[in-house]
Amino acid sequence: MLANKRSEENSSPTSGNQSAAMSRIGKTPISLPDKVKVTVAPSNEVIVEGPKGKLTWELPKAIAISSEGSTLTVSRANDERSTRALHGLSRALLNNMVTGVSKGFRKDLEIQGVGFRAAVKGDKLDLSIGYSHPILFAIPSEIKIAVTDNTKISVEGIDKHLVGQVAADIRAYYPPEPYKGKGIRYSDEQVRRKEGKTVQ
Repeated sequence: MLANKRSEENSSPTSGNQSAAMSRIGKTPISLPDKVKVTVAPSNEVIVEGPKGKLTWELPKAIAISSEGSTLTVSRANDERSTRALHGLSRALLNNMVTGVSKGFRKDLEIQGVGFRAAVKGDKLDLSIGYSHPILFAIPSEIKIAVTDNTKISVEGIDKHLVGQVAADIRAYYPPEPYKGKGIRYSDEQVRRKEGKTVQ
């Protein structure tokens, strides 16, 4: 009975910790860098423009954006559980858009393995990673990929989600294996190594 009561308290929409966390994220103001402009169309479409480009996103109906000088504030219409979740999410996505059009995002990958290499050929990334044929990865138009030293790949763009997804898709062709460490990994990724079987 005591365990069930605790479970109900933790899942309650009025749980103080969860509400406070969501409110703290959503109520944090967003500072606009120079040359970044944010507009909200009558259709609730948010348009963020900056030196790196332009991003659009549809704002949830229960969420509103107000601006004062170079500061944006995200507010919500009510305190329903789903609206509280959208409040924090909307603020995080909007902040990512502002960062994207002003500074951009980047993910770095490294290829490890004898004879493994990569090269950009037009709008495709050519991966030679031990298969019987090279892998040609189509580079999205919103993404810029560069290869240095034949083994270091950088993925850049203004959309944080797209940059992360493209980097994950490239890594998925040959995730790092735990015995010799061969494969494609993030530059800051720590690969847990395993000891191979020994012949007795």
